[in-house]
Amino acid sequence: MATRGLRGLTHRAVDAEAGLPAGSTSYYLRTRDALLAACVDRMLARDVSGMPLAGADPLDLIVTMTVTLARTRPDDLIARYELSLEAARRPELRTAIDEGGRQLRAMLAQLLATLDVPAPDQAAWPVAAMLDGLMYDRVAGVGATLTPAAYETAVRRAVTALITGLKTTSTG
Repeated sequence: MATRGLRGLTHRAVDAEAGLPAGSTSYYLRTRDALLAACVDRMLARDVSGMPLAGADPLDLIVTMTVTLARTRPDDLIARYELSLEAARRPELRTAIDEGGRQLRAMLAQLLATLDVPAPDQAAWPVAAMLDGLMYDRVAGVGATLTPAAYETAVRRAVTALITGLKTTSTG
């Protein structure tokens, strides 16, 4: 998807990319909707496996995960954005995207709770939306022109400001 767009994602293209005999993908994923849902599931599994929830400072983890994902997996991000736009027109895909988003936000809420953000489950939505925006800009916007250090500094500043704001507005 990242290199050919959503139109380039076909059963035949997946077979060729994976070095499989023709028809292999369609044997397991009969429809285009099944193929798209499998892409969502695969990206979610990659995201979850890359999220350490213990060890470092939670704010550093959020910043590091955001910066690292944009740096090391830009194709995954482009594919995610392609799938998200397509989900606006496909209810079955929307369900898969929403479920994946709920799982990722639940993990983010755990980090926010350790940062003493009030109502971390509710706060996870705007934090995730901002992080998505920062990553989107890095792979598809003007943020791509920043040096890696400048991008990381900007992400850290934005995350710190948002976390501080969530704590302040909820208590004051």
